Amino acid sequence: MKKLMVRLSFFYLIIVCSMYFLQDFFIYHPKRSNPEAIAQLAQNKSLRIWPDTIDTYRGFVSEGKSVKPRGTIIVFHGNAGNALNRLYYPAALNRLDYRVLLAEYPGYGARSGKTGEPQFTADAVEIIRLVSTEFGPPIFLLGESLGCGVVCATVAETNVPIQGVALITPWDTLPNLAQDQYWFLPARWIVKDRYDNVANLAHYEGPVAVILAGQDEIIPNRLTRRLYEALPGPKRLWTFAEAGHNSWPSGPNEPWWGEMMKFLQPAAAGHETK
Repeated sequence: MKKLMVRLSFFYLIIVCSMYFLQDFFIYHPKRSNPEAIAQLAQNKSLRIWPDTIDTYRGFVSEGKSVKPRGTIIVFHGNAGNALNRLYYPAALNRLDYRVLLAEYPGYGARSGKTGEPQFTADAVEIIRLVSTEFGPPIFLLGESLGCGVVCATVAETNVPIQGVALITPWDTLPNLAQDQYWFLPARWIVKDRYDNVANLAHYEGPVAVILAGQDEIIPNRLTRRLYEALPGPKRLWTFAEAGHNSWPSGPNEPWWGEMMKFLQPAAAGHETK
């Protein structure tokens, strides 16, 4: 029995060490593509490569038909795919007269660089600086799943004023999520990227909109609610009881898009959807 316990402990230690060293493969699932294919797809979708060429791009801009957008919404997507998989954001938000920037992470799409919280946060801070220089205020940040972690970390780091924040299916901290998913491991203690959304938004006084999917099979509702309850400033929660993590209502005619933006920018309350 003692030998069996020693062997089991040894195998358990191997599993823990493997999870530690391979954790990026469990967190980040980038969809890579060559620059030519990315540039062609962006052109086909009427998106402008931003800020300049595909060799140095950080995302894609869509202004729709608006002559004078009400502001710029920077979208940070989830952990899988790439920015061009999130065309439902400009489809919905251009109609409300907002410029939409689909930000791309280092190591995703045709971008070089390493994945990870420090790299994503530093890159997002620079994106916000460039957006502020080119377009001016107001600037909104919208995060989806992992993108919520990037948004919150960036809010804590940037010096550029952020008008409002929207978080779609967020967690409170990545260690808490990791422990929930890998309950048989000391996951909370071995996760390197923290994405502590509670701490990162602790001093943000602007409005925060939170979208909760009632049947979220990846992020437990209690973690989303824990974050929402901790928010110090103006906040509003939209709950879609029958939605899963990737099946929340994203159609451009969904009324909650307009409700969310009116909450984040009250001056837009009198604006009618085109």
